[in-house]
Amino acid sequence: MDEVLAQAGRVIVGQRYMLERLLIGLVTGGHVLLEGVPGLAKTLTVKTLARTLDASFHRIQFTPDLLPADLVGTTIYNQATSSFTVRQGPVFANVILADEINRAPAKVQSALLEAMQERQVTIGDTSFPLPRPFFVMATQNPVEQEGTYPLPEAQVDRFMLMVKVGYPTREEERAIMDRMAGGPVPEVSPVIRPDRIEQVQKVVDGIYVDPRVKDYVVNLVFATREPENAGLRDLADYIEYGASPRASIFLLRAAKAHAFLRRRGFVTPEDVKAVGLDVLRHRVIATYEAEAESVTPERIVQRIFERVEVP
Repeated sequence: MDEVLAQAGRVIVGQRYMLERLLIGLVTGGHVLLEGVPGLAKTLTVKTLARTLDASFHRIQFTPDLLPADLVGTTIYNQATSSFTVRQGPVFANVILADEINRAPAKVQSALLEAMQERQVTIGDTSFPLPRPFFVMATQNPVEQEGTYPLPEAQVDRFMLMVKVGYPTREEERAIMDRMAGGPVPEVSPVIRPDRIEQVQKVVDGIYVDPRVKDYVVNLVFATREPENAGLRDLADYIEYGASPRASIFLLRAAKAHAFLRRRGFVTPEDVKAVGLDVLRHRVIATYEAEAESVTPERIVQRIFERVEVP
């Protein structure tokens, strides 16, 4: 993983937080949704990370006229053999970049999200398993909403992490200018194979988690559903729906990956806190009252982490 970060750092200036969150998704088998304004190197970061992996990679540009068959594939009639043959779509790859996922209609989004969940695609009457590992990194633009199809909450829940990508610092922006405006973009080399990634995923699965840390994860998730019982009565009117059980699973797995990237074989409450906002921000649905008072899901999650007792 250090070699992957080093190779990605030859192209990407800064954005260490985004790179680490993508690695957390990679070593846990979870999918990542990146949200940020145009020009923050979301697509470049994903493409660069994919090049560091000796694996198949496809970039799919989501557009309003995209069809599910353009994504998963279709059956084609072969006149020579008088039979139908299957032509697989670009979703059959180890790493998928779903660029501007909110520009495609619901049918296409559902086709991708089904593949993410089931790790298989049905074309005609036959189901085809997707390559292993299978990892989806999607991007969406929060600014330009005209001509977009926002992902429903139930579909966004399939993503392990939702990462908000911010602007670079003044020094990073100067470095970006020097690197990108002064000649060709540096090349990166593959440093890890798909089978090696699966080995890393098994190591991450085996990282030790104390029962008290597991209880802490459950307490955090239940605080989003029953804030009154967690001493957060002031948040009760702001939460329409809390996080699903998938949040508990993803929060624990992401905390394991965070510990792994810090070279530890055990999870601490700080690991849970470090990934908690990215795991929960898109799973807490705010009420109309919260929107009227400008109380965002991020602020709700932050209040929960401030108030829930740490073991």
